[in-house]
Amino acid sequence: MDCSICKGLESALESRLSKYIEARSGAYYRVSTQLAAQTNVDMERAKSALQEHRLVCVSPDKESLEQIADYERLIEYLQKRPLAGKPLER
Repeated sequence: MDCSICKGLESALESRLSKYIEARSGAYYRVSTQLAAQTNVDMERAKSALQEHRLVCVSPDKESLEQIADYERLIEYLQKRPLAGKPLER
């Protein structure tokens, strides 16, 4: 892909996703559930921005569209996992 906007948005999403994973770790979550929630919101906003841009981007390719689907599957998986330090629900 040659679109610099796509590259920037992908980079932002990767950064937010990394921060989200870190915030869900035991140490961060025990300190502040609000921080974990805010990183989730930031990650979702970054994902939405990338998705919205891809709808109007003149140079999306099959690989970049598959990458968004991969991000969505990873985010969905992470959101279904129990938070660190929280017991599994039965």
